[in-house]
Amino acid sequence: MIIRIKPGANGLAEDKDEARELRLSAVLPALEKGDKVVLDFSEVGFATQSFVHALIGEALQRHKIGVLDLLEFRSCSSTVRSVIELVVDYSLGGFAAEQAS
Repeated sequence: MIIRIKPGANGLAEDKDEARELRLSAVLPALEKGDKVVLDFSEVGFATQSFVHALIGEALQRHKIGVLDLLEFRSCSSTVRSVIELVVDYSLGGFAAEQAS
């Protein structure tokens, strides 16, 4: 399944409600069936952390690191990729583990 992320003004993906709707209607159902989900960010210049978290945070928390085998982040700018990496690390408990060290 390919989901094209549509940005708002100036190429910014920031609408958490839209991200939540994509998560509930497409991302989670596909992952529950074991289907691969391609998130296509080709039209997005920047995404907020809250948008990305609303889009994939629950999937990461439910399915842990193994879900990354089913998620593909396509055509991401370097800033979008950085935000995705931050959300993945946070959602999988990376910050808590680093602070405990």
